Amino acid sequence: MKAVYKIQYHTRWGESLELVSGDVFYPMKWGDGGMWSVEIEGDAGLIKGIRNDRTYVVKSGGIVVRCEWTHHCGLPENGASKGEILDSWIDCPIPGCPFPMRHSAEVFDRPGYRGAGTAIPVFSLRGKDDFGVGEFTDLPTFVDWMEKTGQNVLQLLPINDTTRCGEWGDSYPYNPVSAFALHPIYIHLQDIGVKPDRRFRDIQKKLNSLPAVDYPEVMRQKTAYMLEAFAAIGEKDKAKPAYKAFIRKNADWLDDYANQMAARSAEGKGLCSGHGWNLPLGAPVQLAGTPDFYKWVQFHLDRQLRKAVDYAHSKGVFLKGDLPIGVGRDSVDASVFPKLFNLDSNAGAPPDFFSRDGQNWGFPTYNWEEMAGDNYAWWKRRLRKMSEYFDAYRIDHILGFFRIWEIPADQEGGRLGHFNPALPYTRGEIDAAGLPYEGLFVEDPRHEGMYHPQISPDTEKLEPWQKQRFSEMYNDFFFHRHNEFWKRNALRKLPHLLGATGMLACGEDLGMVPDCVNEVMSYWKILSLEMQRMDKGHGWPLLSVCATSSHDMTGIRLWNAEDHDPVECRRILQNHLASCSMLAIFPLQDWLSMDGELRNPDPEKERINDPADPHNKWCWRMHIDTTTLVHSDGFNEELSNLIKSSDRSAVKD
Repeated sequence: MKAVYKIQYHTRWGESLELVSGDVFYPMKWGDGGMWSVEIEGDAGLIKGIRNDRTYVVKSGGIVVRCEWTHHCGLPENGASKGEILDSWIDCPIPGCPFPMRHSAEVFDRPGYRGAGTAIPVFSLRGKDDFGVGEFTDLPTFVDWMEKTGQNVLQLLPINDTTRCGEWGDSYPYNPVSAFALHPIYIHLQDIGVKPDRRFRDIQKKLNSLPAVDYPEVMRQKTAYMLEAFAAIGEKDKAKPAYKAFIRKNADWLDDYANQMAARSAEGKGLCSGHGWNLPLGAPVQLAGTPDFYKWVQFHLDRQLRKAVDYAHSKGVFLKGDLPIGVGRDSVDASVFPKLFNLDSNAGAPPDFFSRDGQNWGFPTYNWEEMAGDNYAWWKRRLRKMSEYFDAYRIDHILGFFRIWEIPADQEGGRLGHFNPALPYTRGEIDAAGLPYEGLFVEDPRHEGMYHPQISPDTEKLEPWQKQRFSEMYNDFFFHRHNEFWKRNALRKLPHLLGATGMLACGEDLGMVPDCVNEVMSYWKILSLEMQRMDKGHGWPLLSVCATSSHDMTGIRLWNAEDHDPVECRRILQNHLASCSMLAIFPLQDWLSMDGELRNPDPEKERINDPADPHNKWCWRMHIDTTTLVHSDGFNEELSNLIKSSDRSAVKD
């Protein structure tokens, strides 16, 4: 079978059109009158798929420079004639809308929209019926509080599975073992058939009485109960149509995930492999070596999260997820698709505001050239899975799509890393400058005889003229030399990712940011992250998310190393809310800081992560439960009025 698709579009010099369906791009030919066409031949399934879902993009120099507002579905109004389908370019129909592509949450596309929200990890929620850690079933009550106070964006930390051996290292949410699987720690046991008997209640009470999450103990106990529940009702669940549909829909990642997790357990390297698990007697540990157990757990996690998402949407609250820039080197993804990763290096960050020695995140960098071979299909699948739960997403370390700080695998810190990709100096350039190599440069691991300036060089022994020359090379390298190079590097991939879903894209663009980052984000309307504590030296743009602090910082109470009183905290919050940023999303700790009774007595205990500590325990938990928060009428009224006065309230008079 074959079909011919045509669309009229008047291009500029050097531009061309391509039809896109799924992850395949079909180059089109120009004709008289600006009529572009492409003939596609294939089986009935291919032709039907293109007819039901297609879009067109404009390319220049091999880079996507413009997309349509939304996709074409089915035949156009003029139908088809002799196998030819004539489409019309779809522009944004909303006057004043700032975005080039439609979002699934239509509220984001309304001109003048201003929203407010809260950022909190799922594990930090505290409900009356959870099990020592926040669970997906705790989200609806938190949503009730948000609706009551006029907020409509709930931002979460990553929720992917990080389970390796059940110890504290697994609590780090930015090192997933799967870019698709949900974390078992968020499951609500009572909803998978676990009976809350006396033993259950005793353990639950003990865990919930703790001020923070005891990650190892929660995982130990939950794993035992999940195995018992699977032994009791697993076969019954597997016979249900809903379970079979879930398995079919997620087969492209679920089979690999379940098989690998089961193999790790059977080999003594994963779940129930020891390392302190010591599961309670009676737990059918042998079931951890069967793939069906992991599929069953993912089925229930998906059901519980979807139910929470549906509830949030019914209350006018939208969810914003967090997309980690990397995945673990021992992840299912790196194992199944090793060519997509540089397994001889670790990703991280150079020395900055957060860490003097830089950060070594421990996961491999991406082989972007290999990923480009199939138009970044892995990334698109990852984002599409994420879009099943989220309306917006934070691109963790968006600089990684321009360049990543790459550290040799044998290095612990981040000081001896280098940017990849980059345009390193040649020996001739360095020799001509009269500079030594030791203490100033590191050799590129993939290009012999090419060198990068060290991010933290040792210049003490240099002559004054050498210091001057090195300073010039250093500034040129890190702030000017790569601007156009990194810009094109990002533009080759970001449009593909942005067009994969209808989620609103928000970039975490803090730190050592070259000028091209702002240029690309502005062009593709990716919301920037603005923080008063990490001022970029310019006004905050409309298309931005302003935040008072992040999970990597202390809250606003400890600005300038002093505990600010509720009045000062309220002033800080009010100033941020009054900004022009489209979204104002603050950590729950910062919202509570303006209430002398609800705030935590000890502000030091409100910090989620210390980036300088590679062994940080991600265990912060609300010191009050979500139900108490919902019924804190005085605080909620004050917060509601504060949000309403900034014209950000989802509650209209």
